Amino acid sequence: MAHSYHEKTLPADLSAPAFVHGWRRRALAVGAVFSVLGIILGFLAGDGWNHFLRAWLMGFMICFGFCCGGMALLMTQYLSGGKWGLLIRRPLEAMTRTLPLVFLYFLPVGIFGVSLKQLYLWARYPDAAAALKDHLINAEQAHAIIWKKPMLNPTSFWIVMLFCFASWALYTFLLNKWSLQRDADSAPNVPYWQVKFENLSGFGVVLYSLTLTAIAIYCVMSLDVTWYSTVYGLQFLVGQAYGVLALVILTLIGLSKAQPIKTIMRTTEQHDLGKLCLAFTMLNIYLAFAAFLIIWSGNSPEEIPWYLDRIRGDWGVIATLDFVFHWLLPFTLLLSRDLKRIKSRLAVVCCIMIFARCWDMWWLIEPNFKDAARNLHFSIGILEYIAVPGALISFWTAFYSWQLTTRPLVATNDPHVAEILEPEHAHA
Repeated sequence: MAHSYHEKTLPADLSAPAFVHGWRRRALAVGAVFSVLGIILGFLAGDGWNHFLRAWLMGFMICFGFCCGGMALLMTQYLSGGKWGLLIRRPLEAMTRTLPLVFLYFLPVGIFGVSLKQLYLWARYPDAAAALKDHLINAEQAHAIIWKKPMLNPTSFWIVMLFCFASWALYTFLLNKWSLQRDADSAPNVPYWQVKFENLSGFGVVLYSLTLTAIAIYCVMSLDVTWYSTVYGLQFLVGQAYGVLALVILTLIGLSKAQPIKTIMRTTEQHDLGKLCLAFTMLNIYLAFAAFLIIWSGNSPEEIPWYLDRIRGDWGVIATLDFVFHWLLPFTLLLSRDLKRIKSRLAVVCCIMIFARCWDMWWLIEPNFKDAARNLHFSIGILEYIAVPGALISFWTAFYSWQLTTRPLVATNDPHVAEILEPEHAHA
């Protein structure tokens, strides 16, 4: 048994390596290509612009998940502690600072009289009784619109959205500001900063859970006005952590090719992050399957149409692949101890997980519409689900990459710095 006791110290320069600017340039180039493709598809396909708007909603929800999911995971780390948090803290902070771009992504979704009416029946037919009389909606839809009108109306939609974004902006500001102040503290008062971040994050996690549920209901669940689910917000919360973890691990693997992450990213912490991915993979599938099992066993005519829309008309193939991408592949691969400790293999699993989040969001959104429910068919317009989210995610990635370069990548006044610089024991 051989041991290595080489002492490590943090490098003098803690800024992001120069190749991060290359990530940003490549992301901008890819975003430009997808943008042109999305516009061309909008003109070529008869239903192209309808799919363009639906695909924009999908891209917004994915980028929102990375941004605000990063904030939720950051607060969770402050509450739980652990030296693995030192690795992911600055990438998560960079994710939170993309909130202005995510808000710009939201605006086309919430435009009065255009996007809202195109996407949501409750906005298109505020007088549900008249719409039912004209055979524009069915009786179940009319009943749901009438009873949910105090919540599902454009005014309430905008009030809730503005409140959510304002609360997230406040938390983003405080988390990032205090992080820099903590590093600038000449005599680091560990208990003071620990209590301060815990107090902020404790209420913040609760507030985010509530506001995320509101966003999930307004932006996705209400696409089918008759659908309701008490676990919907929690599924989104876990799904966001699932995607954010995959992205932050990919970021760290890329950054570990150079200093300063090369020094502090030990195999031990990498393995811990891989185990955390496995935990969220299991929790993700547990929630999804439990919701399906309860509704299937109940066999209620009010609940099963939502699933029937997503498993009939060849949608069953998409649902099966969603199961494969979202759970089967990550779960089986992450069971391997060696895989979690080899960067290249772990990166492949993380890519699968991010792709699975996009696939799942498509499966959640597209079957809500009359032309797609129980009727999966290929059209030029449906390619918008590749082009538009591809553009939005690429531009978000470029902004995220830029944010990584604006601050040091290591929080120097963290009490775990000394521990994470300790040499690992290499076993032969």
